[in-house]
Amino acid sequence: MSTPHRSPRRHSLYGSALAALIAVVGVGAGDAVARVFPYGHRHRSINDLGNQFVPFHAHLWDLLHGRAAGGVLLNWQSGYGTSFLPDLGTYLTSPFALLVGFFPRQDIDLAVYVVTVLKIAAAGAAMAWLLRTMRPGPWWGAAVLGASYALCGWSVIEASYNPMWLDGLIAFPMLCLTGEWALRGRRAVLAPLVVAVSWTANFYTAYMATLGAALVLLVRVVLEREDVRARVRVVLRAAGSTLLGIALAAPVLVPVFLGSKHAYPGLVREFTPVAWSDLFARLLPATYSFSSPALFVGTGTLLLAVALPFHRAVPLRPRLWWTGLLVAVLLSFQWKPTHLAWHVFATPNGSAYRQTFVLAGVVVIAAWMGLAAGRPGLRPLAGGAAVLAGAVLWASGSRLPTTTSYALFLGGLLVAALAWWLLHHRRFAVPAAGLLALVLAGQAAATTAWGHQGKLGGLDDYPSWGREHTARAEALAAAEGWPAYRTDPSRPALTGNDPMLLGGEGGAYYSSHTPDVFTRTMVALGAGWTSRGRNVQSIDNPVTDALFAVGARLQPDGTVVRRDTLPLVTVRPPAAARPVYGDSPFRNQELLLGARVYADPVARGVCAAGTEAFLWAPEYNARVRLADGPAFLMHGNAPRNRAALQPLGRSNGAASAVVFDRKPPRRWTLGCLDRSRLDAAVARLRATAATSVQVGSRGVRAELPAGTAAGSVAVLAAPRIAGWTCNGRPAGRHLGLVSVPLDGRTAEITCTFRPPGLVAGLSAGAAGLLVLGAVALRVRRGA
Repeated sequence: MSTPHRSPRRHSLYGSALAALIAVVGVGAGDAVARVFPYGHRHRSINDLGNQFVPFHAHLWDLLHGRAAGGVLLNWQSGYGTSFLPDLGTYLTSPFALLVGFFPRQDIDLAVYVVTVLKIAAAGAAMAWLLRTMRPGPWWGAAVLGASYALCGWSVIEASYNPMWLDGLIAFPMLCLTGEWALRGRRAVLAPLVVAVSWTANFYTAYMATLGAALVLLVRVVLEREDVRARVRVVLRAAGSTLLGIALAAPVLVPVFLGSKHAYPGLVREFTPVAWSDLFARLLPATYSFSSPALFVGTGTLLLAVALPFHRAVPLRPRLWWTGLLVAVLLSFQWKPTHLAWHVFATPNGSAYRQTFVLAGVVVIAAWMGLAAGRPGLRPLAGGAAVLAGAVLWASGSRLPTTTSYALFLGGLLVAALAWWLLHHRRFAVPAAGLLALVLAGQAAATTAWGHQGKLGGLDDYPSWGREHTARAEALAAAEGWPAYRTDPSRPALTGNDPMLLGGEGGAYYSSHTPDVFTRTMVALGAGWTSRGRNVQSIDNPVTDALFAVGARLQPDGTVVRRDTLPLVTVRPPAAARPVYGDSPFRNQELLLGARVYADPVARGVCAAGTEAFLWAPEYNARVRLADGPAFLMHGNAPRNRAALQPLGRSNGAASAVVFDRKPPRRWTLGCLDRSRLDAAVARLRATAATSVQVGSRGVRAELPAGTAAGSVAVLAAPRIAGWTCNGRPAGRHLGLVSVPLDGRTAEITCTFRPPGLVAGLSAGAAGLLVLGAVALRVRRGA
């Protein structure tokens, strides 16, 4: 039975606080055992955490401190100017993200780690509060179960390096709580606000959490309301709160959705169910696999959940419904239609079981329904242990578990069974609860550490902020000249988003929202990529630097090369036909520049003496050099990676033939840049370029020279992504860049950027606020 108490709210607070504490201890212990940052020398920034999320949080820090180039709508630092609201809504709109502003910028890795741990702790606290709201029960039991949810395998292995997913871990119990309010006809104003915050923080996992919360509410309605009309009223209240909350979040959601529509297409995968032996193996602690669901929730919690069907203190109907929900959610992981429904009808590219946290939540709720009805006796514990034994036996056909996994699981099972049984004796309640918490923290720590080992062994990792970061950032800051010219962090890069992490206004950009037009334009000019086109690299080339107003470029040795360049807005003469890119990046650069600057032809892979050699070999994956020059490593591994146009150095004629370390690629071209031709072309364009350019957080204003010919085109050195308008009309596109046709009388152009969907989102949000106001007024009058 539930522990007698005078203050349910106070004890719920105790349970939430203890759940958060256990979660923090479990995560911290696992990270310390693995000796990863900040407890050891091993990098924590695995894969997209270091490549995307830490740089995005660094950019948020700059925004909060007024140091960013651009604003909430337009990011001038990445991709030569790109939409920022979709990125903000995807990665940075969690309330927890704002905490990075309280850390020194050089501690951005620590800031992201602290935010990650706090999110895990908050999820445990929220689940503990939900459990005691759903049904009275021992506060320490809610604490242990809440912590087991926060420390589930999905959390400590998958979401710990995708910190925005952790907002979904928090959202699930919070959205279930709004279902409880709907069930009881309470909190009509607060419920939509909770939904709005959840969907704004991370819409992707909030969608999954909403599906899971709807399933939980369905069971609650069936068990708690017998009258059909009463059930319908509850469902309508919950649906109304959810839709109203989503409407309130629309100013962020709609631009995010349209940003995805305009993004370069990612990898499309077909869903293949994981082997059942592997699936059951992931119930064990200390297992890792990138392509199977991390089902671990703590042996004590799992034992209590699977003991529910045998727990006769719980009436038969609740036992059947909660057990049925648990089984149904598990089975939905293995069937393609339900798999797609969980993932917004698109199989994810990597980590295919991103909805696993919902199953962890359902397991915890089922365990609570058994515990709240009374401590389990020997019969339900024995029945649950038999079920788990069958699962472990099935898992023995998998290669994922190790001896450590089995030892931790079986040892934890014995200790948990003893602890649950000891709870029948009041004097042993405290040590039994302590045993359960200790087993959970130990298993979670082992799972965390094992996950780090698996990720470090199979995924890319990126260094935490150190001396090299500081040196590069200081060099970029010293060379800064925006908006007169751009400063580019260049290659080789520390991350895919060095401009946001280190500073400058470069061409590199990595996001789920990398625009299609940007990727295709940069590739046409010779850019390389990783992540199948979503991670576009900067081009180290004097022609593209002139075209994109890059006046300072960081070199690998830490020095900065300065170049004469064009202003952000130039004027191109009238053309008889609309220009179109071809197959050669060298000819494409000349087409955009409007002049021939590469020597032609190239004989036997040798550039004329005095010219600068550039190799285009997008599929080549090895070293290359001029016979008398240093070697350069190219990274062409199609389709995931594409090698960038590679500068090889100044040619000395026949002595500077191209030498490949491996078999020459199927297609490659050598471009020989004549710097005198380039200087002349730049001087001609500068003579007719804008005389004054002003850049703001939402656009550009430029004054044009007198006498600009009719039919000319003003070109802004920024990709023509959706959302640009110039002089009150949708901007034109000149070879992928923003353009404005001129009529001979235009003396000034004003180009403004507004993310697609912003107006529609704001309208929906305003309508939602009006409805919420009406609901609040009605509630007040009813009171």
